[in-house]
Amino acid sequence: MNFMRLTLSSMPFEKNQNAISPKIGVLLTNLGTPNSPSVKDVRAYLKEFLSDSRVVTMPKILWWPVLNFIILNTRPKHSAAAYAKVWTDEGSPLLTISQQQADALQAALEVHSPEKYTLELAMRYGEPSIAHGLEKLKQQNVSRIIVLPLYPQFSHTTTSSTKDALEQAYKKNALPEYFFIEDYHASPAYIEALSSSVQDYWTEHGQAEKLLMSFHGIPQAYVDAGDPYAEQCQKTADLLAKALKLKDSQWQLSFQSRLGPKQWLQPYTDQALKALAGEGVKSVQVMCPGFSADCLETLEEIAIENRDYFLEAGGEHYAYIPCLNDRADHIQALVGLIAAA
Repeated sequence: MNFMRLTLSSMPFEKNQNAISPKIGVLLTNLGTPNSPSVKDVRAYLKEFLSDSRVVTMPKILWWPVLNFIILNTRPKHSAAAYAKVWTDEGSPLLTISQQQADALQAALEVHSPEKYTLELAMRYGEPSIAHGLEKLKQQNVSRIIVLPLYPQFSHTTTSSTKDALEQAYKKNALPEYFFIEDYHASPAYIEALSSSVQDYWTEHGQAEKLLMSFHGIPQAYVDAGDPYAEQCQKTADLLAKALKLKDSQWQLSFQSRLGPKQWLQPYTDQALKALAGEGVKSVQVMCPGFSADCLETLEEIAIENRDYFLEAGGEHYAYIPCLNDRADHIQALVGLIAAA
């Protein structure tokens, strides 16, 4: 299939084969979230996240003092304040929406193939953990597992990190073989869902002069070393622009959420918005095609912080188009990925 990549891993499964259910387990994963917007919980989350060598490739002997003595003493307070702006009565937006996605996907799979699939949700950092999700699937004696990280575009910082956590869990436990969906950045159903979400928004609110497609950034050095992420983001953006029949002048790609002084993928979203306003663009709509669910980076960074940048630079109308979340067409696109796997 030309729109996604799969890998297969096998490990011994110490079960009586007659006792194994014909069901296929599905592990749906995303990045993760703090347990609360408190400074303590945000610090614990950031420590786990920023200790991942896939995320920060600096040698640990150099990174450990920077992380523990500088970053974890300054950043948690700022991040906690940002989380507090988007936290809901149900808790973390990412976890709440991910659970809604999991529930909707389980229901859709039951319609697609009754009694064939059983699904668990897991997070790369925080809870529920990947090891916990795998254990729950093991308890159901599934015959195999399909792992679907909700990262449409592959990056070693996200996708490979998830695979690292899987391999660690497999080393400690006897589990059935798993199929790993590495990316789906060009999946026709995913592109169609993105396009429909934008068209639905335009029907209700009208179309802005410019559509900015903002993807999460990674250091430029990672791409220079071979990470295919930037290329896949560009492919997604090109396909989406084509589906929406946009002229080149009507849309732009950018990258957000950079950290530290080193160069990340450009153009940067905040600088792009300021530049657009400076060029006389009065209305902008921003979407985040690399995020499957709304979270801190979309609800606070894009919907709030970057709105201020655009308006303060002279723009007049700014709007954020929500992620696909648990839209029916998004869920059906995920069903298609699982069925193909």
